[in-house]
Amino acid sequence: MDDHINNQVIEEKQKRAMRRVKTETNRSVCISSGPEDSGRTLYRMVAVSFGMLCVLQVTLNISLRLLWTSYNNLTKERDQLQTSYNTMTKERDKLQTERDFLSGRLTNLKQTCPEGWQKFESSWYFLSTETKTWEKSREDCLERGADLVIINSDKEQTFLVNLKKRVWIGLTDSVNEGTWKWVDGTPLTTRYWYDPEPDNGGAKPENGEEDCVEIRTDQSPLKAWNDMSCDRKLNCICEKVL
Repeated sequence: MDDHINNQVIEEKQKRAMRRVKTETNRSVCISSGPEDSGRTLYRMVAVSFGMLCVLQVTLNISLRLLWTSYNNLTKERDQLQTSYNTMTKERDKLQTERDFLSGRLTNLKQTCPEGWQKFESSWYFLSTETKTWEKSREDCLERGADLVIINSDKEQTFLVNLKKRVWIGLTDSVNEGTWKWVDGTPLTTRYWYDPEPDNGGAKPENGEEDCVEIRTDQSPLKAWNDMSCDRKLNCICEKVL
């Protein structure tokens, strides 16, 4: 009986000892695992921070690249605008110089208008006082620094008719019959023939070839041209373009 009680007491002591050992072991495990978990947490925080720094660096690089591209584009546009401005400035100065030159030339021309000439729009006109053949009349105009008149408009034609003189004008088909050209070589476009002209002599072959043109005063202003022999003697109109 006593042995049985003693055995129970011993077993109870052994169990207590075992429980005490387990408790101490668990405490050791808890104490030893604490610093390891803290290290893992710190590692994770460092890794996350590094990742965020990488993302921030990439974003910063992209932003800088975009800013640099924008800067380059703005610089190119500025240079292009500067070039355009310089070109326009040169063109402006050139036009201003040409304007001043032409203005001065026009002023000089107005101041030195020769006696016997009269101005209409942008030309001077000289009505000859002698009658000559078409060729001699043209030579006379050329000696005056002008040429036989070239008519470009209804207004000019009316102005010439109102001078009330039968006159030679600078129109002929002497080079090629039927092909009328002005003395500067340009073809005839605006016409002021009176009917049935031009007829190259028509029913009067004794008049010969009619290769030169006069303005008549007995017809309406816009139908006053007549072709006649270049050997006839008439007054003429010389024209000098301003």
